[in-house]
This record gives sequence, structure tokens and C-alpha cells, in this order.
Amino acid sequence: MANNVNITSNGIQKVLRNYNEKQALAEYVWNGFDAHADTVEISYTSNELGFIDGLEISDNGHGINFENLSIKFDPFFESEKATYLPLNKNRSVMHGKNGVGRLTFFKFANDAEWQTTFLQGGSLQSGRITTGVHALNNYQAGLLDIPLNDKPGTRVLFSNLRISAEELEQEIIPYLKSEFCWFLELNKKNNYSILVNGVILDYTDNIQDYEDGLLIRYEDSSTVFKLKFVQWKESLHKELSKAYFINEKNLEMHKEYTTLNKKADEYFHSVYIESEFFTDFDFSGSEFDTQVKLYHRSKSSPEFKYLQKKVNELLRAKRKAFLKEYSSRLLERYEKDGILLPAGTGLVPGVKRNKDLLSILKTFYEIQPRLFSNLSIDQKKTIVALLDTLLFSDQRKQIVPILENIVDMEEEEKAELNSILLT
Repeated sequence: MANNVNITSNGIQKVLRNYNEKQALAEYVWNGFDAHADTVEISYTSNELGFIDGLEISDNGHGINFENLSIKFDPFFESEKATYLPLNKNRSVMHGKNGVGRLTFFKFANDAEWQTTFLQGGSLQSGRITTGVHALNNYQAGLLDIPLNDKPGTRVLFSNLRISAEELEQEIIPYLKSEFCWFLELNKKNNYSILVNGVILDYTDNIQDYEDGLLIRYEDSSTVFKLKFVQWKESLHKELSKAYFINEKNLEMHKEYTTLNKKADEYFHSVYIESEFFTDFDFSGSEFDTQVKLYHRSKSSPEFKYLQKKVNELLRAKRKAFLKEYSSRLLERYEKDGILLPAGTGLVPGVKRNKDLLSILKTFYEIQPRLFSNLSIDQKKTIVALLDTLLFSDQRKQIVPILENIVDMEEEEKAELNSILLT
């Protein structure tokens, strides 16, 4: 059975131009988890020249029901904007994008074949779907006479590959660790895993700090929240830093950005909060919402407000310790880039090394790292030279007003900076 996908060659190029091999392969792993799999396996073989001659990704999800085949393969649009279908951004299910993720093999292989087994009317059925890079707007699909497996799942086989074993092992697999570490940690109690040639993908080398079993108790109602904090060494890509709210059945009920997300300081973190309190909880409002809700548990509940306060205290304490350590590495980088030069050197091109200046720079970074982010080396030299000049003059008190024109600062941050400058 031949089917045409709703897209032209020009549309394919528009949609897929922003994908690289790492992102393309990750889409097939997400497709497995979106199908409610708890295990996704990547298997590959390589030849004597180091190129991959066989690659497949399999999962134990619910398979692709052929009655829904058009829904799974047809929604591929001309407009790049149209491919970003509205998903629930406050849940981790349905992370992938229908249609788009199933054709991204275009980036690393010429051909793809899906072998899928699914439940239909109480019995198992299997089918095969094939397509190729030279006819991405067309796929062949057909049901098989007998099931391929004794349980549901999908196996995707890629052929005529254009990636080497070294690229897969040195670039793609590390990318997958950063892409999925937060998700695997979220579903750790549900035994979710990714296997690579039969070996569980180990993401522990991406963990900077890990603390589990933290308890927060709201005494007035004896409500208990169990927390797990993870700080990551690498960016979590599009997921960023979030808090995940989990009920007593280990089901994610909601997720949202933490208050310290996007602080421009490489403080990548996830907070997992588990409690029976979230089972019948209304996450739709805000902590300032005073309307009467269907559920008495909401963001305006005193328990939730107390939880937020304690979580923010934890995140700030962890971040402060991280920034204190990271600021030393920042100054080492400044020396390497010629922003800080040895003692006795003039302000051009760097500034003279001074114990007080180094101490102030470290403290400034710990309080407001945005001052040092997204700047060119010349801009960094200018700011450091300016600080060096002002610090050791009668204009010292003008530093905070000047910095306010560069970045937005909270009152607490301004007060802390002033207390340092005036001592």
C-alpha cells in the first residue's frame, strides 16, 4: 500500500534543515518513549573501515496501530512553524513531534523500515512500513499475516548509513546522555532505560551534584514532600532547568521552570518532588489566585507556598556553592584569554592583577553572573578595566548604578554588592 505524505521536497528541506545527526537519531528514541515504552534499545554494527553498516532502534511501546497510520506519518507540513504542534509543555509525555521525527533519518541514512506489533481487537497484529530519502513524501505500508513478536513494540531499521562508529560513540551517544538524563532520572523508579548494544546508557558522568531523600514537612497539615536534587554538568538542551511534581504512584503530574532557570551561569539542574499531595492538585492557577477552585489543593495552598519557599532556598544554596567554585575557573579562563594579565602590566590590553580586584570579580560573579555572560573578549576586558579603575578611586560607590544599566538586578543583589563595595 503506497501513501503520500503531505509535503513536497521543498517542504522537507525547510523542516529538516535545522536537524543534525544527533538530534535526528534522538527523535527515534523519543518516539519510543512517546509510545509508552520503558525500554528503548539502540543496536549497531560497524565494518573494518569504521563505518556503521547496521543500525536499529527498538522499543517495547504500544506499537503503531495501522488504523492510526495516517495520523502518525501524514502530518508533515510545508511550514516549519506548523510542525511545532501544540504539546502540553507542563508534562514530559509526547515529547516528540508527530510526522517530523519519523523522517529525520534523512540526516544519517538513506532508507528506513518500521516493523511494528500492536494490539488490535484483543489480538496482536504486525505491519511493515518503508520509505527512503529519494521519496520522503511517499511510504509503503502493509500488514503481515502473522505477528512478528509475542508483545507490542516497534523496531526501526536504518540502512545505507552515512555515520561512522566513531561519530556515534564520541558525539551522538554523549548527546543522548544530555538529552535524556533528566527524563531517565524522572522515571528511575519506573525502571526506564536506554540500551546501547545491550548496555544500559550510563549518564552518571553528567552529574555534578546529587542529593536524594530530602524531606520537607508542612507541620500544620502534616504534608510531606520528598525531594531529589540533581545538578548536571552539561546543558539539558531544550528541557532547561525544571521542577517535576510526582504523585505517590510515581506519575509525573506537572513540570515547570525553576526560579533559577536561565540565570546565564551554567547552573543546570532538575528538582524532583514527590508527594501524595499532587494527586488531586490544580496546577492551572498561580500562587496569588484567590478564586475558589474545584480542588482545594492548588498553587495558592499554604502547603505549596511553603514548598516553593523551601525549594528556592535549596536551589539558591546549591547555586551559591556552585558559583563559588565556578568563579575560580572563570578567572583562570580570563587569564588564559588575556583579560587578566600579570601584576605590573598596564590596563591595555588587560588589567593589572590585584588581590582585591580578583576577590571583587569573584564576588561579583557569584552574585550576578549575567554581568559576564554573552560578552566578547574585548567587552570583558573593557568591563574588568572599568571595574579596576573605579574600585581604586573615589568613584567606587558608582559601580552598582553603572552595572544596573547593563543588567537587571534584584534589590537583594544590589544590597549585597553595595555591602561589599563599601567595606
